[in-house]
Amino acid sequence: MSLKSTMVEHIEADICVIGAGSGGLSVAAGASQMGASTVLFERDRMGGDCLNFGCVPSKALLAAAKAARQARGCGKFGVTAGDVTVDFPFVRAHLRSVIATIEPMDSVERFEGLGVRVIQADARFVGDREVEGGGIRVKARRVVVATGSSAMVPPIPGLDTVPYLTNETIFDLEQAPEHLIVIGGGPIGIEMAHAFRGLGSQVTVVEMTTILNKDDPELVDIARRLLRDDGVDIREGAGVVAVASKDEGVSVELEKGEVKEQITGSHIIVAAGRRANVDGLDLEAAGIRTGRTGIEIDARLRTSNHKIFAIGDVAGPYQFTHMAGYQAGIVIRNALFRLPAKAKYTAVPWVTYMDPELAQVGMSETEARAAHGEIKVVRWPFAENDRAQADRSTDGLVKVITTAKGHILGVSILGPHAGELIQTWCLAIQEGLKIGAVASMIAPYPTLGEINKRVAGSYFTPQLFNERVRGIVRFLAKLG
Repeated sequence: MSLKSTMVEHIEADICVIGAGSGGLSVAAGASQMGASTVLFERDRMGGDCLNFGCVPSKALLAAAKAARQARGCGKFGVTAGDVTVDFPFVRAHLRSVIATIEPMDSVERFEGLGVRVIQADARFVGDREVEGGGIRVKARRVVVATGSSAMVPPIPGLDTVPYLTNETIFDLEQAPEHLIVIGGGPIGIEMAHAFRGLGSQVTVVEMTTILNKDDPELVDIARRLLRDDGVDIREGAGVVAVASKDEGVSVELEKGEVKEQITGSHIIVAAGRRANVDGLDLEAAGIRTGRTGIEIDARLRTSNHKIFAIGDVAGPYQFTHMAGYQAGIVIRNALFRLPAKAKYTAVPWVTYMDPELAQVGMSETEARAAHGEIKVVRWPFAENDRAQADRSTDGLVKVITTAKGHILGVSILGPHAGELIQTWCLAIQEGLKIGAVASMIAPYPTLGEINKRVAGSYFTPQLFNERVRGIVRFLAKLG
């Protein structure tokens, strides 16, 4: 072996980031622009899962499905659109176009322009704060692991013998599936189910427990009904015991109690959860401990090696792009400014982008009762919102949970633009506001956002419209 082939370039840096997904890019951009020498490793595509296989293409696909669904339903406004057809290759081109438009913001060229040294190679730890990859060894004051997660593939007999899809491959389809079988009823599975159903595919969802089991059961009941009304076949409490190839596609054997059933579809997607990307990092070389869900971290996002941080899906506790971005800010404060910043998770929102959307922030009703005992729950249906009536989009409701004294604990929304409407409540919970703050705000009319004011106002209805208050009003009236 020649001397040239074994030579390793050595770099000393303030910050070394492993992984160019949402969290890693945020740390790298922030650190470099604040004057820290920064090195970024990425073995695959810049932008990570979110840009290439997750949030961006899935929402672009859902937008296409929503357009098809709206075209089919435009008769309720007295508009005739004729037969609705879906040009799936054009839909696929739409996904690619959206990714391509966003891609430059996450590109190697942009980050190198910000002063980041980008190394496109696998990275592994070779010491306490030393990372090596692509023939380059980096010794850094602080290291951030942001390697994300991948689709977890359950050990189902026969699954390895069929061409199954995951979120990383489903967007490569050239034609819409005739019948898509979705294994897993979490957010990814439900989004893909509703998207492809809207684009004309037959869809069956198989879930071992209940769909969307991290969301409020009351709102999930509505979501389940809406999905079924749209033609999605949902099989809950059913385990997949075997998968096999068939002439017409793939066969899935289900088991629900004593009953077994076989479903045949053209395609199958595995959406049964995510696993942290830690393979090949040689974490033990840096003294980094891992647990069941990924890298173990403390409230400051430090690993067991306090000079090394972990953020995003690889560490949790929530596997959301916006959570990785939030954690990036915590790391910047700790790593660059030596501030003991801690992550707080009381106001973490999430959204399942079915149509209509399902959003959640803070505690569920069950969690709130366990933590606080006496709570208050108020609801307001979209059917009583004038804008929703004008838009003929009245399914769903807002549900707010507070303490007995009105401090907001959690909110669930199922309805149009729930992901936008939940943001008022994110701020309220983050800032420790009471429900009266939302009730007293001025909301423009007619808007969907007015529903937040209305549900907050309903909290005070029993206190304002009762016999005691009426008596006070009558007494004061007598005084002139």
